[in-house]
Amino acid sequence: MEAVEGVEKLGKRNMMEKCYIGMLGADQVIGILQDLPVKSVVAFGMTCRKFRELTESDAVWACICRREWGRWAVDAIAGHKVAWNWKQLYRQMHAIDSVFCRQLAQKGEATPSPRASHSLNVVSGALVLFGGGCEGGRHLDDTWIASVTDDLADGVIWKQVNSGIPSGRFGQSCTVVGDLLVLFGGINDNGIRQNDTWTGQVIYDEDSNGRISWKLLEVAAAPAPRGAHAGCFAGDNRIVVYGGIGPNGLRLNDTWMLDLTEGQKPCWHEIETLLSPPARSGHTLTWIGGNRIILFGGRGIHYEVLNDVWMFDMEGSYPKWVEVCAHEPNPPNGIPEPRSGHSSTPMFGGRVVIYGGEDTHRCRKDDVWIFDPTAGNFVDTAASCTSSPDIRVPENTPKTSVAHKMWKKLNQKGTLPKERSFHAACAIDCGCSILISGGMVDGEIQQDVAIGLRFDAELYLLELVP
Repeated sequence: MEAVEGVEKLGKRNMMEKCYIGMLGADQVIGILQDLPVKSVVAFGMTCRKFRELTESDAVWACICRREWGRWAVDAIAGHKVAWNWKQLYRQMHAIDSVFCRQLAQKGEATPSPRASHSLNVVSGALVLFGGGCEGGRHLDDTWIASVTDDLADGVIWKQVNSGIPSGRFGQSCTVVGDLLVLFGGINDNGIRQNDTWTGQVIYDEDSNGRISWKLLEVAAAPAPRGAHAGCFAGDNRIVVYGGIGPNGLRLNDTWMLDLTEGQKPCWHEIETLLSPPARSGHTLTWIGGNRIILFGGRGIHYEVLNDVWMFDMEGSYPKWVEVCAHEPNPPNGIPEPRSGHSSTPMFGGRVVIYGGEDTHRCRKDDVWIFDPTAGNFVDTAASCTSSPDIRVPENTPKTSVAHKMWKKLNQKGTLPKERSFHAACAIDCGCSILISGGMVDGEIQQDVAIGLRFDAELYLLELVP
């Protein structure tokens, strides 16, 4: 009997000696799991009950989300009320295949008039709308503000807070940097391109009534005047601007960066790269976290519309442009058609949501796409495009097959917006929802005759749902 017990004890001891990871403490195992690819974490949890419990840890999945979505997104969620745990949230966000649309009521003593090529941003808890073009060829100089509540089902209440500053324009870029709005360029009533830079800050009084203070930013240098360009936040208090239509009416292909680091004098500087996207206007730039930006679409120098995708990689001392998906004039199913005047907003996981736009013949669109740059990443690594090495594609792999992996068209439910282009859009709810404002839409049809285009003033909420 003693001999049998001795053999059993020896067997258990030998098993523990062979399973070294089983001898580690829970905190040590969790620390290892946080650095593993998701598939490896799931496989590890299937080995035994103890390891399954460890892989269900909220700390493990919070770390995975931070690694794949970026610290900025996770920190935003942590400050936002989330009903799911991190693993549930990870599953939900990767299972998204639909968007639920609803039109929001706009209230107040007055509301923004119909317009296109305007700006819409969320900053300091407020929704801010500025400028744009409208009927009669006028370019607006009004600024509107509304509170962003947890539940927008009851609509938004607008308040006009400024007029005349900045001057009227359309086709400008307007980017959120911390608690500031940074507006650059645009085209005025006389068709003159601008290259001024403005900062706007939302200020609340003791009764929580908000207003915005615009100030002309003094910069040591500036890009050439332009409109219909694209700009976005680039991390670390930086802004990147690319392309647009210059003073002579030609489309540009230059890249500029503005550094707003506190304690330094703001200065635009051009970033020269060996390769850059073809010149264009009406395209979009979207920051996907870390040091990377995604460019999509636009209208080229021959007035053709594009659907190519480029990534601007700012890692290291020499930033570079990398073509991720080539232009497809007649794309197969599963790849969006060429377009300009669309919107592009960031969402979790370094992904980008594309909505609407127009084709070469100015036929407007209402489709919604998700672009996931990590889906075509052939590097065997857990990290995403936001923090990983370069996206590398085997030489014998057609780029169309890579594009198919990266693009996903979403189904639409609810009250769908009318097809539109040159609308304004911004992400809310930590990237789970998108606000769509105004734009150009088709005119009414009377007796089978379309009455051209018209400006729109509607506001829609698009919620990403699994």
